[in-house]
Amino acid sequence: MKKLAFLLLIVSLTGAISDCHGRNRKPVPGAGRIELYRELIDGKKVAVVANQTSMTGQNHLVDNLISIGTDIRVIFAPEHGFRDLADAGRKIEDGRDQQTGIKVVSLYGSQFKPSPESLSGIEVVIFDIQDVGARFYTYISTLHYVLEACAENRIKCIILDRPNPNGFYFDGNILDTAYSSFVGMHPVPIVHGMTVGEYGQMINGEGWLKGSVKCDLTVIPCENYRHKTHYELPVKPSPNLPNQNSVYLYPSLCFFEGTTLSLGRGTDFPFQVYGSPKLPDTGFSFTPQSVAGAQNPPLLGQKCFGKDLRNALKTGIVPKPSLNLQWVIDAYNAYPEKDKFFTKYFDTLAGGPVLREQIQKGMSFAEIRASWKKGLEDFALVRAKYLLYK
Repeated sequence: MKKLAFLLLIVSLTGAISDCHGRNRKPVPGAGRIELYRELIDGKKVAVVANQTSMTGQNHLVDNLISIGTDIRVIFAPEHGFRDLADAGRKIEDGRDQQTGIKVVSLYGSQFKPSPESLSGIEVVIFDIQDVGARFYTYISTLHYVLEACAENRIKCIILDRPNPNGFYFDGNILDTAYSSFVGMHPVPIVHGMTVGEYGQMINGEGWLKGSVKCDLTVIPCENYRHKTHYELPVKPSPNLPNQNSVYLYPSLCFFEGTTLSLGRGTDFPFQVYGSPKLPDTGFSFTPQSVAGAQNPPLLGQKCFGKDLRNALKTGIVPKPSLNLQWVIDAYNAYPEKDKFFTKYFDTLAGGPVLREQIQKGMSFAEIRASWKKGLEDFALVRAKYLLYK
């Protein structure tokens, strides 16, 4: 019966990918290539790090694994939770998966790293979460701590790779490790241009884990994916990235999280606008409200004037193989109270104070970009060692 379930699962995972002649082949995430990792988990006690993006077609990874008899002992949940989407920054509580009854341990509450107790008896940890390719997106920080815990407890880790929707370029300043945080742990640019699997290999290979420990790591690669692929996410990766437009704009607009402006949280178009009551009225406005996924957004109930980027994808503003820092520079220049524009969080997001200081000094975007050149060249050499989709 298990063999039959496995064969049916393979058909369900691959049938929607192409027709019988192999036309219109789409990227297949590692989770959908179960024949490549089945023997690594059969008969093992397994932990899964997953969330609502851990899907292949209509099936969730956990449900697929259970259908072939995988012994899942615990599920680890990142920011925003396991199957449901919680507000950004909201602590996730431990609990149980309502559909399977499996214990769910939060990695975004009292701990970011799986404890030895939570890994007791576990032989293999599977990581399967969709990233969006920006340094401050916390799923790669969760990956760091999972790899570190596996290394310290001598547990094998399998990353089921997924395409990076912003994987067709890398850009931005390199993080100063003196400013490492959960929204930026490693000396990489703002957009790293790597899949989760490639990034995990880099964390492991460059000795970035605590004490330079090494994890027994296997990456199950995607099929039919290259870095030039513009991959459209089938499931929204977090509550405030509702569509592909927001995913492409996210690396550039996230800087507004470190200012007194709103970037649309509490509207139907988060990460697709920015504004403030103190910016000039140019004919566009929005008013943040308390909504699911943003119950207490910045500038709640205040009419904000600013920039409308809801049609950025339709008009060709995105996707582009570069960050757009001009929006932050323009907003700073138009803001009447310059000393109140930035918050302390901006330096955290930017990986140090340099970017803020450059903007405050009146440097142009071209001048700031030029200052990134050496760091990006050095990163390119490191990145090249771990690429799976050259």
